Amino acid sequence: MGSFPVMPRFSHLARALSLVVGCPFLTLGILKAEPPNILFILADDLGYGDLGCYGADDLKTPHLDQLAKDGVRFTSYYANGSTCSPTRAAFVTGRYQQRLGLDNALTYQEMGRGLPPNGQTIATDLRAKGCATGLTGKWHLGYDFERKPLQQGFDHFFGLLGGNHHYFQHMDRIGVPDLWSGNEEVRRDEYSTDLMTEDSIAFLRDHRDRPFLLYLAHPAPHFPWQGPMDRDKVIEPKKKSWQEGDRETYIAMVEHLDAGIGQTLAELDRLGLREKTLVVFSSDNGGHTYSRNAPLHGEKGTLWEGGIRVPCIARWPGVLKAGSEFAEPCITLDWTATFRRLAGWPADPAIEDGVDLMPALTGKEKLAERSLFWRRQSGPRRKVEIEEQAVRHGPWKWLRRDGEAMLFDLETDLSETNNVIAAHPEIARQLTQAWEAWDAEMDASPKLP
Repeated sequence: MGSFPVMPRFSHLARALSLVVGCPFLTLGILKAEPPNILFILADDLGYGDLGCYGADDLKTPHLDQLAKDGVRFTSYYANGSTCSPTRAAFVTGRYQQRLGLDNALTYQEMGRGLPPNGQTIATDLRAKGCATGLTGKWHLGYDFERKPLQQGFDHFFGLLGGNHHYFQHMDRIGVPDLWSGNEEVRRDEYSTDLMTEDSIAFLRDHRDRPFLLYLAHPAPHFPWQGPMDRDKVIEPKKKSWQEGDRETYIAMVEHLDAGIGQTLAELDRLGLREKTLVVFSSDNGGHTYSRNAPLHGEKGTLWEGGIRVPCIARWPGVLKAGSEFAEPCITLDWTATFRRLAGWPADPAIEDGVDLMPALTGKEKLAERSLFWRRQSGPRRKVEIEEQAVRHGPWKWLRRDGEAMLFDLETDLSETNNVIAAHPEIARQLTQAWEAWDAEMDASPKLP
């Protein structure tokens, strides 16, 4: 494979890419007379190979498999980070999370860190265009009042503020109750996945007559590993049992998650909203412990492919071709840019690091070649054992772990088993320079409190 020109500074690249996007309805050939509703579903710690349509053979996910048959299955889609908060921050803001100082996930009940107070988010932008905005499920972007969902542009919030909670008792890892309706703590007695499904259905019913963004952020299948029949299983805060489980329990969680998503999608159909709604499903990072990331190497918390490459499925009847695949590299924050274009906002590289995917997904234009970047390093209240940096550009993946640089050709080596850096030193040099330019720009971005 040949080399490529040295990448310009990231901001210049973003400005160049912004020229290829424009009015969403001109781009789509006026395929729809009005913007779609948006249902963005995010699973938590789901492995790349943990759906039937991604090769799983020991569990059943008929509803997500059908979603893939009815839409587009992505085969080179990445989470913005290898842990929870970073990816979620990137989606909500449309910016690399490093610009906000969110290299790492928030810890339990951590105050003083998260999204910028009164910041610009996908919710504030779509609400300004007349959309109802709802979040059902996991937030994990701030405990402070001004960082909570209702203060970040969401009209509706039901779920948990932290990274995980007991699926029946709804307390976090250190024993603090964590289930909220708006800004009020609430108590419920149902399994968390069922609660999120019920709330998502209620939101759809309440907003059937106006455009909406529903961010359905299921906490499953993140630990504690509790299936829907595990009410009496002993899971205690601050104890080892919080992170003990097995593959059988994990499978029960994923299959129940699939069933709940199926109920939400069925409600779209019942309300006559199927044709009017863009549905996107993905995960916040790679799978962990009992998940299956095959054929990828690595897991959550690393920048190996298994830590950041995740399933992604998109369906929009009449716009996206059913049963198709999309192999171009893309990343979580691209959906933020895409949703903004569909809502009528123009491209703005001053507030967006992603690109509109619709021209490429509809076959109108090729996705411009670009680099995608990752960084994993120690930060406030979080220390990582191995610091990592990574770039994806075309078929190439440059990865540096604890100072050791590697290069992989992912077209021929998806499992990252053959380090070819010695054979392609110029490509490695160019990708190193690209990452360093991006890193400098991220660190130069103002970090709001």
